[in-house]
Amino acid sequence: MHLLSTDEKTGIQAIERDAPALPMRPGQVEKPEFNYDRHGTQCLTANFEVATGAIVTPTVGPTRTEKDFAAHIERTVQSDPNGTWLFVLDPLNTHMSATLILLVALRCGITGDLGEKGK
Repeated sequence: MHLLSTDEKTGIQAIERDAPALPMRPGQVEKPEFNYDRHGTQCLTANFEVATGAIVTPTVGPTRTEKDFAAHIERTVQSDPNGTWLFVLDPLNTHMSATLILLVALRCGITGDLGEKGK
């Protein structure tokens, strides 16, 4: 059984320093370049295996949509398709999306009425 705690870290800046850091010298620490070019932001979605703290199938991308999150979960489950999975999530809207509900229903073989979104 896989017990995972899953969450996102959004707004990670993708930056590139304008020049290399000045190297360490006796009695002084390395001095990183102050100026940088910004190349947008990225979103990290990570699964932490509760028993070991290991990071499992992290995803990095430019957006955090319900389709992105469902694709992350699908990719995680595909790492052990015959395994049993339990994800611990906060109540973010993408964690309760119609896309994710349909994915879980399909993987669990649920074919009945899934209800109506928001009710």
